[in-house]
Amino acid sequence: MHPDMERFLLKCNLRRTHRPRCREPFMNRLNRKTWDPDPTFMDVHQLSDYLHLNEKKIYAMVGDGSIPATKITGKWLFPKELVDRWLLESAHDGVLNDRLMISGGDDALMHRVVNRLARDNGRHALISYAPTNTRLGLELLQSGRIDLCLLNWGPAEESDIRHAALMKLHSAHPRWVLVRGFHREQGLLANPDTLERYPTIEALLRAPLRWALRQSGSGSRRFILDTLRAHDIGADDISETVSALSEREAAAAVGMGIVDIAPGTRNAATEFGLGFVPLGWERFDIALDKRKWFRHLVQSLITILGSTEIALIAQQLGGYKRHGLGELVWGDR
Repeated sequence: MHPDMERFLLKCNLRRTHRPRCREPFMNRLNRKTWDPDPTFMDVHQLSDYLHLNEKKIYAMVGDGSIPATKITGKWLFPKELVDRWLLESAHDGVLNDRLMISGGDDALMHRVVNRLARDNGRHALISYAPTNTRLGLELLQSGRIDLCLLNWGPAEESDIRHAALMKLHSAHPRWVLVRGFHREQGLLANPDTLERYPTIEALLRAPLRWALRQSGSGSRRFILDTLRAHDIGADDISETVSALSEREAAAAVGMGIVDIAPGTRNAATEFGLGFVPLGWERFDIALDKRKWFRHLVQSLITILGSTEIALIAQQLGGYKRHGLGELVWGDR
């Protein structure tokens, strides 16, 4: 080989050896990133690939709470185990049809219905009734954390409009239906001696009494606020001593002498041996995803609610009407 050619080739090899390493473009490195087939958490890009959906759809699902997600330092992460469970549950009839999670309004008769449903299913199903309040119950239904939400929001004659309006505040409402539960009587709970001193509704509402009220978002609180407004009394005009988180907690506060009066249902007055001043009737309805209406546990709950045994208990407690039970009130028409 000619000496000049040898020098030329040597120079080329030296240039290759000492050439600065070119930084690989970011997108190339991202595309070459090794996919973990079983990650604990997925980001939006990974979930988009996993579900074969575009990222805008993923963000929309996060926004309406329809997919399990958590936000850490401004970045959305998706637990793969929960995403897989969500996918299975979204399939026809779901795989979680051996459990029934109920929340929303609190009611003594519904507690008895759920107890009997749990007894009948034994170890074959998990039935849970954890009352919160109407508004929070709908939020839990929206996020998919419960199967049934129990609603009571104002007088019975306005329930068709009020209950539907509450449901429409949530983006998941096109998937929901509202089913008739029962009517129950709302009023004021007090000890007999208090009722003797203040024999009329007007006198009770204006008396300097200690009150137990349900927390914000509950139907019982909504009912008493409507009643006070009808008598030209503001919420600040009564002395709220206790914020009760359930019907029984409010009734117990009266029975124990912690407060003098509380709004509540006739059945609570019966259970705690209290005096009762009726204010009117409300509807106690059931909101759920329409895909779950025909599940065995849901239909069994409705059957028990309409049974002769529960009819007798409702009569003993007092303040219940069960006509129209199970009728579709709103949705899927």
